Amino acid sequence: MRYLGRYLQGTKHEGIYLDPDESKSFECWVDADFLGLYVKDAPDMHLDKMTSKSRTGYIITYAGCPITWGSKLQRESALSSCESEYIGISEAYRSLLPLMDLLEEAKEMGVPINVGPPTIHCKTFEDNSGALQLAKLPKMRPRTKHINVKYHHFREAVAQGKVTIQHVSTEDQLGDALTKNLPRDLFVRLRKRYLGW
Repeated sequence: MRYLGRYLQGTKHEGIYLDPDESKSFECWVDADFLGLYVKDAPDMHLDKMTSKSRTGYIITYAGCPITWGSKLQRESALSSCESEYIGISEAYRSLLPLMDLLEEAKEMGVPINVGPPTIHCKTFEDNSGALQLAKLPKMRPRTKHINVKYHHFREAVAQGKVTIQHVSTEDQLGDALTKNLPRDLFVRLRKRYLGW
């Protein structure tokens, strides 16, 4: 906790430096930390139900500038890292899809928006290949059928081409900074990409 306090004290004059890139539309960077609170040798670990939860982190940008972000424990226990990442995508899209609809409605009402093609596309940068395939392919497998109804709400947007899901390496995943402790050099490099400093 002291480390966090020292970091906030040392960066209190910093903020978000916005430098819009008109060639970009929405981008959503999603990551999940599967059972990140679980510590095998900790005393009374079996008594703490929060250790069975994974953490979702996402950053939604528009024109290359962050507009909303979140970091929170998932509501239920995921059974695998693939499921944890997929739940993360679903949670991020609950924020993203209404923003896309809002921008589409503003365009229809004549608000001049100079970014992106007529149909708003979103790129979700996901680093778990299992979650990536599950999001793109329409078939269910025996180990994933239990998440069919609750988390497939965004697949229609994928099928319509409004949203594209792309793989990104862990080193380039902006959402990593919101899910786990990172080495200082990686944290600083990612911070520069979304905060500008």
